[in-house]
Amino acid sequence: MSLRLVVSNINKSYSRLPVLKDCSFSFEKNGIYVLIGPNGSGKSTFFRICSLLEEPGKGLVDYFSGESRVKKDISLMRRISLVLPKIGVFNTTVFKNVAYGLKICGHNNTEIRKKAEQALELVGLVHKKNTNALALSSGETQRLGVARAMVIEPEILFLDEPTASLDPHSTTVIEETIQQIKEDKKITIVMTTHNVFQAQRLADTVLFMYEGTIVEHGPNKEFFEKPRDERTHRFITGKMVY
Repeated sequence: MSLRLVVSNINKSYSRLPVLKDCSFSFEKNGIYVLIGPNGSGKSTFFRICSLLEEPGKGLVDYFSGESRVKKDISLMRRISLVLPKIGVFNTTVFKNVAYGLKICGHNNTEIRKKAEQALELVGLVHKKNTNALALSSGETQRLGVARAMVIEPEILFLDEPTASLDPHSTTVIEETIQQIKEDKKITIVMTTHNVFQAQRLADTVLFMYEGTIVEHGPNKEFFEKPRDERTHRFITGKMVY
């Protein structure tokens, strides 16, 4: 049964400076949810709290399986995966980098080989499996990060600015991989991006954050064609100064 993520009235401050103010949202099963907003809008903090990297100051972060609340323990962490903008890699082969998480989880060698190669196939790196991971390009390293996240077969995949420092070709490859994951794996993807056009290309649902609040959210087509809030309109048309 797939996970569902519900955040309720999240608040967060750093040094008494409010960063998030009463943010609530329900991430239903399957589909791509994309958080957009100007720098300093709070989307990265909201993302980190949703993915359990940080605790909220106030409010609740709940994962549900059916109607049952899921305990936040190691078993939950094995049902979600996270890819950050900067991927740390081990000084060993691409294959061993991907297989490491499975080894920790106690999978046998046959399972590890099969699952790791499937994950590398998914991101187009199976031909690089014997290459030292430190020799990969930045785009390939990002794809390796996605493979490591996907090898445990998560129910929710978190992607934080997955193409922020990549060239156009690598960006296209990552976007195609994200679309393929959505179609093949039927999982929920929650991602942040500063790129409005990328959100248009990938999102099923878009959330616009501004000054620590979720100003507006909605289905892709409706969100971009008929924004309800003037701040949303100014941001997506490039007229917002920040």
